[in-house]
Amino acid sequence: MADHADDLIDYEDDDEVQQEVQETTAQAPASLEPETTTNGKDKKGSYVGVHSTSFRDFLLKAELLRAIVDCGFEHPSEVQQECIPQAILGMDVLCQAKSGLGKTAVFVLATLQQLEPVEGDVSVIVVCHTRELAFQIKNEYIRFSKYMPNVRTEVFYGGTQYKKDQEILKDKERCPHIVVGTPGRILALVKDKHLRTGAIKHFVLDECDKLLDNLDMRRDIQDVFRATPHNKQTMMFSATLSKEIRPVCKKFLQNALEIFVDDEAKLTLHGLQQYYISLTENVKNRQLSDLLDTLDFNQVVIFVRSVSRANQLDKLLNSCNFPSICIHSQLSQEERISRFKSFKDFTKRIMVATDIFGRGIDIERVNVVINYDMSESADAYLHRVGRAGRFGTKGLAITLISSEDDKKVLESVQERFEVNITPMPEKIDPITYMTS
Repeated sequence: MADHADDLIDYEDDDEVQQEVQETTAQAPASLEPETTTNGKDKKGSYVGVHSTSFRDFLLKAELLRAIVDCGFEHPSEVQQECIPQAILGMDVLCQAKSGLGKTAVFVLATLQQLEPVEGDVSVIVVCHTRELAFQIKNEYIRFSKYMPNVRTEVFYGGTQYKKDQEILKDKERCPHIVVGTPGRILALVKDKHLRTGAIKHFVLDECDKLLDNLDMRRDIQDVFRATPHNKQTMMFSATLSKEIRPVCKKFLQNALEIFVDDEAKLTLHGLQQYYISLTENVKNRQLSDLLDTLDFNQVVIFVRSVSRANQLDKLLNSCNFPSICIHSQLSQEERISRFKSFKDFTKRIMVATDIFGRGIDIERVNVVINYDMSESADAYLHRVGRAGRFGTKGLAITLISSEDDKKVLESVQERFEVNITPMPEKIDPITYMTS
């Protein structure tokens, strides 16, 4: 990993890029610097003000405030209070905060606030690790820019026609100001000079640890990063950020605002009930059927370890009159997005998924997660159960434990996040996981 980290600071000396670079990053005035406590540590969020309880306090554009009101948001979350004031001033940001607290809204609002759309120029690049997440982020931009008719957003990822992406970028009247996509497709468009990077002012990595842990993705991101101007704003977000990956992230950043969860125990989600059931593999299907019969749920996500198990379980559920849908990496791109959209639009209430669905995906009605197969790691468990109980709402997570390996992962989850996951009681009060 370290072998490639040092590459990050070397830009290509591309004359065309340098000619197009414009000074855009505003420096935060000294009065907005975080206060320090007597022990020298930053008192996080103090520059926002303890009474900042409204998005109006951020002095956002009127068009953005109207869209925020339409979305039904009144009060910013803690991470939004800490990040947005500095992010809208062009400051680099490295943010780790638990799932469901609105990290996406931080970079969407910050980039839209600073955006001055120019025909034919891409100003913002957002990179994420899955196509579903890219599709979701694009929709967040569309939602928050509904009163900004001159702002265009497009999403580019593999599995779709490359030629269509070229045509969109070539046409000045269709060329987006904001590009969201996955690393491989973004890099291909940059290398072939279809996506011109000289006007890029904001570079965002969502679920940055997942992007940078994978060497192939990291190389792609480095190449895109080098092709963009030096003085852009860079922002990185994730729910989990290991101590090993933080120095790699910082290679991309200059004088960044760093927001970390102080204690990993805080990563577990408030309002989320977590239980396990010990059983043998051959009774999992009966147990799952009983859970779906007895639990009250708006929508439920059932996680399995492989594509074949996802397909088999989906077929079994449908044959048992549980109308489910499944999503995994081996579907065509059109089918994946179609299924994702039908679940998000509430036409289906049960989804069977592999870990491709475990990060960043936000379906507001999901209030129950069932780990039919235990995750491979504590981090993966956190991302999975984070699909329920988003943005402080209630939720329920139930894990089926059928092997010694499952027990070890469960123990590591409890130890790392200091959470007590108990055997599932005979009866669970729906009030504890159903939002009224």
